[in-house]
Amino acid sequence: MTKEIKLEWIKVGHKSDLQEGRVKTVTAGVRSIALVHFDGQFTAMNNHCPHQGGPLGEGSIEKGEGGKCWIRCPWHGWDFDPLTGKPPGGHQDSGQEMFPVDVRDDGGIYIGVEPEPEHDPTISDIMVETMVNWGVTHVFGMVGHSNLGLADALRKAQVAGKLEFIGVRHEGAAAFAASGYAKLTGKPAACFAIAGPGSTNLLTGLWDAKMDRAPILALNGQVDTQVLGPGAFQEINLIAAFDAVSDFAQIVLPTSKPAELMNLALKNAIVKRGVSQLVFPDEVQSLKAKENQLVSSPDGRLSDTKISPPPEEIAKAIIKLCRAERPMIIVGYGARQDMAQIVAFAEKMGCPVAMTFKAKGQLHDDHPNCAGVLGRSGTPIASWFMNECDLLIVLGASFSNHTGIEKSKQIIQVDSDRMTLGKTHPVDLAIWGDIDSTMTLINTGLPKSVSQESQVPEIKARRDIWINEKTRRANDDNGKGINSAFVFKTLSELVPSKTAIAVDVGNNTYSFGRYFETKPNQRIMMSGYLGSIGFSFPAAIGAWSATQVDPNFKDWSVVSISGDGGFGQYLADFTTAVKYGINITHILLNNSELGKISKEQISGEWNVWQTTLHNPSFAAYAKICGGKGWKVTKPEQLEEAVRAALKYEGPSIVEIITDATLI
Repeated sequence: MTKEIKLEWIKVGHKSDLQEGRVKTVTAGVRSIALVHFDGQFTAMNNHCPHQGGPLGEGSIEKGEGGKCWIRCPWHGWDFDPLTGKPPGGHQDSGQEMFPVDVRDDGGIYIGVEPEPEHDPTISDIMVETMVNWGVTHVFGMVGHSNLGLADALRKAQVAGKLEFIGVRHEGAAAFAASGYAKLTGKPAACFAIAGPGSTNLLTGLWDAKMDRAPILALNGQVDTQVLGPGAFQEINLIAAFDAVSDFAQIVLPTSKPAELMNLALKNAIVKRGVSQLVFPDEVQSLKAKENQLVSSPDGRLSDTKISPPPEEIAKAIIKLCRAERPMIIVGYGARQDMAQIVAFAEKMGCPVAMTFKAKGQLHDDHPNCAGVLGRSGTPIASWFMNECDLLIVLGASFSNHTGIEKSKQIIQVDSDRMTLGKTHPVDLAIWGDIDSTMTLINTGLPKSVSQESQVPEIKARRDIWINEKTRRANDDNGKGINSAFVFKTLSELVPSKTAIAVDVGNNTYSFGRYFETKPNQRIMMSGYLGSIGFSFPAAIGAWSATQVDPNFKDWSVVSISGDGGFGQYLADFTTAVKYGINITHILLNNSELGKISKEQISGEWNVWQTTLHNPSFAAYAKICGGKGWKVTKPEQLEEAVRAALKYEGPSIVEIITDATLI
């Protein structure tokens, strides 16, 4: 005797919704059902054609031979009886699963379905749970036809409060958001895409993360394994496509150990500070996990990252430091977690601290030892001290040509990556160690008082000269828009401490490096080595997401800065910020031009060509999308607009009409 199953009756519409002779797709619980109105009756059947899963609800009821009517699958023309779900040919043992229908007195159509069975964990569930255990809190991406099984595992984790999913409008924004999250926190985030073009759209943001050493996990959907090879729709070799950008890449197969693959992916991303990729064939995503496939975690898999150099290397460094008359520190992005010991050293030595552009803000500009940014995006303060010094202490920097560290100077270089030490030329003393441990040992080993004369008064004098020059530039006016020196003077005054600032690429970025005065507890994020236009706004989405979960950045504000060319790259993802209530103040310098390219054409004695832009009103666009926007055409309007935008709880744009020649 079979046990009677009590059905759940779910309303799927009203009888007036579906005309006679029509079929449509409805959802009852989690079941996709083809609802039919034919011959005065309503029937319901499994929506998936047994051939390749085509949606019968998107098909039509058509007459066949002998006048018989059939539901015809829209994909490949398979036919089914609209009342019984049986196919033609008398195969009475086959056909579509049918569901009882009840049309009630009020006209409501109800379908009876069995209660959803208790969920058995899938391979995707095991991997998502393991990912969460490794500390991944956010996934940025787009749900699509070849990642739905994995998407459902992410959905369940989000419903359980274990992670947040941010659905973007372009997968490139997903990768940049993950990169921004990782650059702010040092912790991995994930980006998520379908097979084919969805995955290839991730590549620019992943290259940005790789080149700036930010940990990211890419989760790629893929076509079914049974059609891999011959060239199925949206099939590309994702392992090959991601080979150059990935430190770890694997396909998840039915025979894989799912938790171990996720362990390896995240360990590689964290330890190598790079990109890991996992490819999920469509049918594998929903496979039931085996009894021995258990969730895992990072316990016992990661070690302390502190590396102390040998005592003799510290002794050599101290000798050189004591002999130097005008030492100078250059701080790179790799030292961002180690500034306390660096500042203590600088204050004891009385020497200037210059930063690479990527390291801007690691020592705030008001500090007595701060010499600002060195290089093309920098200040004359830093370059003057580098020219006058007799010893450079380079900490966590990679000697980029953009920075222009003088190679002829005597150099002590400290880095935790041995490949970075002396990478482009020999240095006088290369010390392998993490910067915090190394500088602690040096500070301990230095004499209580040093013989060098303090350079702090010189730093102040040079800074006063530069501040006066910036003030003069802020007053320049060609009648073509507001100049950049004035824009960043105003932003320096108004953007508060405890702010993450994402900057883009272009003249706006160079001007930010020169003119913006950082405060304590401001963190700058940029597309450093890749230099990708369009980075700032999606990276700010990632940074805002980090402020929601990371206690180190609780209650921080998020500001992004770009030109009109950069913001135009991911314009649609302003709607993403509106959808999720993401509080970003976007400062947009609009000169209707790719100004940096025009400048390069002029300096190279080329004709200025194809650099003008046709723009909408970005302030109006912000309002249309559901955010706030202010348009600034005069200097006296700027302060009020920025104050209002910073105060607004949600995404906003301050569009500033600027002069492309005054940068």
